[in-house]
Amino acid sequence: MAYGHKTPYQARMRAHIVLHAARGRSNASIARQTGLHLDTVRKWRGRFAEDGMPALADRRRPGRPPSFTALQAAQVKALACQLPAETGAPLSRWSCPELAREAMARGIAPSVSASTVRRWLGQDALKPWQHRSWIFVTDPAFRPKAQQVLDLYARTRDGVPLGENEYVISADEKTSIQARCRCHPTLAPGKTRAMRVNHTYGRGGAVAYLAAYDVQRARVFGRTEPRTGIAPFMNLVTQVMSREPYASAKRVFWIVDNGSSHRGKKSVDRLAAAFPNAVMVHTPVHASWLNQVEIYFSIVQRKVVSPNDFTDLAQVGNRRRAFEDRYNTTAQPFQWKFTTSDLDDLLARLDRHTADHHEESSVAVAA
Repeated sequence: MAYGHKTPYQARMRAHIVLHAARGRSNASIARQTGLHLDTVRKWRGRFAEDGMPALADRRRPGRPPSFTALQAAQVKALACQLPAETGAPLSRWSCPELAREAMARGIAPSVSASTVRRWLGQDALKPWQHRSWIFVTDPAFRPKAQQVLDLYARTRDGVPLGENEYVISADEKTSIQARCRCHPTLAPGKTRAMRVNHTYGRGGAVAYLAAYDVQRARVFGRTEPRTGIAPFMNLVTQVMSREPYASAKRVFWIVDNGSSHRGKKSVDRLAAAFPNAVMVHTPVHASWLNQVEIYFSIVQRKVVSPNDFTDLAQVGNRRRAFEDRYNTTAQPFQWKFTTSDLDDLLARLDRHTADHHEESSVAVAA
């Protein structure tokens, strides 16, 4: 302890006191050699004589007695885990000051600060002021539809591996990309200053961006149209299917959501009639997150559209085409990790949540 490189300073000095004492030196002599107070030397020499090595550690300090009990902290946490409407509070979500005020109103504690509530909530990572949007599974055929999509991403169809001459295309529309002409020029970033975009703008119209993404080859084919619809979507299909290797492919699977441009059996028949080697596969209802082209659209939103500063719609189209060329030169396939096993786990969690919700509703009705 006295000569260890990683020994804390206090522990090192206490060890030196003990070693000097073992050599038969007096307390006054040890104090002079170590530069410590005589009372400090006397204290640690006496403690070591009584209890040995463990006595050189700091004793536990009692500190100030706690102002709140564990029960009070648990009651505030339980309150944070309830919706404000369930408690009669006219709030949409809890904040720490509101929880502190509610705890005092309910008599949980005579006085409690927002910082104390925040510390209690932090122990269990509770953040009732945040919220996320989500939706229950409503499609009765959710699993088989989702499995079809996930199997195609794994390059299988009905348990049979896809051949080299079979392709998977993920397609969708990004609606209403506006051309917002800022009333003052955008300022480039500088030292300690972010790029500045003027808040006011003039509207230059809007276009729809249709894109088809080859899942395995990581290649994007896109076009801009004045609006979405059956005809614009079929224009995209024709743009892709009229070129190689898709024109002569054995099968080209088109994964689409349930938008009005490609919804239902009519869209399946329409695609097959126009291109016999094209097979349309729909994602489940409210599950467009299974469509990989949505990932590409998020990249477009971050790197091309936002912040929106275009002089006119022609500039929107030019930048879109230039970005596609840039993206296709370096793109790699997305590392899709959501499998059918993950799908089963997700559905099992939703089933448990639904069962618990129904049970709570039944208890509330009975009460």
